[in-house]
Amino acid sequence: MNILLAVALGVFLLVLYLLFTIPGRVDRWVGQHFVASAYGLPPREQLDNRRPGPPPSAERGEERQAVADAAWEGDWSAAARYVRAAGEDWDERWARLELLQQIARQDDAWLDAWRAAEPGNCDAATLHARVMVQRAWEIRGSAYAHAVPTEDMNRFRAMLPAAIEEAREAALLDPANPGPWVVMVTAARGAQYGRSQFRPLWEGLIARAPHHYEGHWQGLQYWCAKWYGSNRRMMLFARQAVRKAPSGSPLAGMYLHALNELTERSAARALPVTPMTRRLLKRIAASFDQVAPDDERLPALRHMLAHYMLRSMMYGAALEQFRRIGPWCGAQPWREAGNPVMAFETARGRAAKLSRTRPTPTPRAYGMAR
Repeated sequence: MNILLAVALGVFLLVLYLLFTIPGRVDRWVGQHFVASAYGLPPREQLDNRRPGPPPSAERGEERQAVADAAWEGDWSAAARYVRAAGEDWDERWARLELLQQIARQDDAWLDAWRAAEPGNCDAATLHARVMVQRAWEIRGSAYAHAVPTEDMNRFRAMLPAAIEEAREAALLDPANPGPWVVMVTAARGAQYGRSQFRPLWEGLIARAPHHYEGHWQGLQYWCAKWYGSNRRMMLFARQAVRKAPSGSPLAGMYLHALNELTERSAARALPVTPMTRRLLKRIAASFDQVAPDDERLPALRHMLAHYMLRSMMYGAALEQFRRIGPWCGAQPWREAGNPVMAFETARGRAAKLSRTRPTPTPRAYGMAR
């Protein structure tokens, strides 16, 4: 027994050493000796904390602005064409509806005109239902339920059934379109739908778009512990998303969102560093390599991937993600520390040092590479 206690104590002391002594030494090295360019990374003075990745192309930005300007001038037809042009790329179609939702937050008279002119248009009806959900959540706020005033919570819960009904009617206008089902899945948890009520909505969504990114994010929220699931259910859902992610889709990133949810609710909660976690992170990295470099979801996901690879002691793999990220550091893992530039610099310095990568003066090109 004494031998067992001695071994246990030795392991405990080793863990304490790894957790507290080594990080301190590495961080001192980062502050005193880390030269980013020697590891294929952009120098600190080039870091940009305004956004997680490069801005959209000028052409894409001009197109979006033109749609917004036309809507605010009362021309809904540009918005209708904009959504319709996405065809059956359901992720892109949803992203365009999300832009229109933001436009409608400032002035939705054009949306009312669109619905009046085209009452049989599924996109217009879906957008209206989505705006209804958004307004309900704005009343509720982002606080935990116990911190929301009773009056606000009652208004929130009263608005959601009407939004779900609006989405059901929209679904009848175009049975193949998953958009209305995304709205219903989004509203379900706030409407206090139990699992037996939620599952038909989820099945309706994946029957139409089995790899819908936003739909899966909303499904992940439903199955997390703070709503109607548990950590186990949420992680199972996330692992399934990794396994079924098709080439070119960032769907595997659901696992990163699940890790974030798992660790965010308790600062003391350690990331489960297991062989399965590491295998999944490697698989996610390979999946991201197939995503178009200009996919606007990719930069933020790469930041999370680098962050969790670092926490999983996958230092060489994390360093490679930092190389692909380039100079952009305006992402969630680094903003939480209050100084994103310093947090980002420290993280990539740790990856460089602990990966035992040899520094080289050879310059590299930086950016969101494949």
